[in-house]
Amino acid sequence: MGDTNGQVVAGGHGQGNRLNRPTDVLIDKETDSLIICDWGNRRVVRWSRRSGTTQGEILIDNISCWGLAMDDQRYLYISDTDKHEVRRYQIGYKNGTIVAGGNGGGDGLNQFNWPTYIFVDQQQTVYVSDNLNHRVMKWNKGAKERIVVAGGQGQGNALTQLSHPYGLFVDTLGTIYVADSSNHRVMRWPKGAKEGTVIVGGNGKGTGANQFNYLRGLSFDRHGNLYVVDHSNNRVQRFSIE
Repeated sequence: MGDTNGQVVAGGHGQGNRLNRPTDVLIDKETDSLIICDWGNRRVVRWSRRSGTTQGEILIDNISCWGLAMDDQRYLYISDTDKHEVRRYQIGYKNGTIVAGGNGGGDGLNQFNWPTYIFVDQQQTVYVSDNLNHRVMKWNKGAKERIVVAGGQGQGNALTQLSHPYGLFVDTLGTIYVADSSNHRVMRWPKGAKEGTVIVGGNGKGTGANQFNYLRGLSFDRHGNLYVVDHSNNRVQRFSIE
């Protein structure tokens, strides 16, 4: 906190076979390592956080991974933008189980079109940003029921709509926070709501303090501060959310 310079903890040797356009990362505290979606190299890798690590260990290869999540039992969830599905993996095993999608690309309730970021709650409910369908989907564990929980009214900028959603966070009340990328705003959708509210951004594309230029990931810290990857402005912004 307060540093003006960052420290390279993985990659850092240009685009290539170490990391190539990474899209998502999570910290595995049990092994003190980073798990990274190495999208450009079509694989998921694990990098030890110990100093001197120069190469990641390949956990899963030949996967067009975009989003990552880990549940309380240390199962790894990965979205695949080519296969339009989310699979759950036991770490150390290459074969996963489909837990969402897997029925080809499309806009049916059992389909995705370019699934990106994911969030898994304590009940192993899987939430997915269904990017090219401009909606967020909820898949209950083991259920055939799939629910649109944000957007799903076509691409647009009304409060009932999303445009290319990416980053995703769900709180304990089931409230959804989503990076509404092409609308340059972050939206909050209470559980069961038919429309969302804009909590930051929504002031057009730009470089101002409350503006974005396309969004990617988002996250909250324990104090409720919101962090947003402001993609085409090449920065991360922090907001205090009431």
